[in-house]
Amino acid sequence: MTVRPIVISGEPVLHEPAAPVTTFDDELRTLVQDMFDTMDEAPGVGLAAPQVGVGLQVFVYDYPEDDGTPRRGVAINPTLLISPVEIRDTTDADDEGCLSFPGERFPLVRAEKALLRAVDLEGKPFEIECDGWFARIFQHEYDHLLGYLYTDRLDYEFNKQASKIERKRGWGKPGKSWMPGIDNLED
Repeated sequence: MTVRPIVISGEPVLHEPAAPVTTFDDELRTLVQDMFDTMDEAPGVGLAAPQVGVGLQVFVYDYPEDDGTPRRGVAINPTLLISPVEIRDTTDADDEGCLSFPGERFPLVRAEKALLRAVDLEGKPFEIECDGWFARIFQHEYDHLLGYLYTDRLDYEFNKQASKIERKRGWGKPGKSWMPGIDNLED
């Protein structure tokens, strides 16, 4: 088990588009396993390669079905199609968090449905059609591959709050990270 540090808002790899994966080898398999280990230790329901400092189009997810059936996997070189986003006021049900903006949650309206197209570790194409929180997870992780944090998409009021927190904690510049299982995010 190898847990990697998670980089925090301000690290350049989080704010630029990730490169496509071109080589499917043991190095990629190790990265993906490390990402699962890191996500599990954090704990999280998704983790993109840029969050562990690797600028590749890879994300992992672990979000069970409503009946508890596991849904765990990796998406490599994904594309994501989403339903139109409903224009409405946010509610507590829209609260979202991010391991690269740790310890904070802000409301963000996302599309209700998504269609993920990607390849797996062997380069085999697959599709997943989903809705609700599973669709939100895919949108969140896909944004990381485009160089966006969810805080970049917040309404003005919440973006202002997030910016204040970022300044107060000394984030927003390179070199900031935290280690799941070691660092206490409540401090």
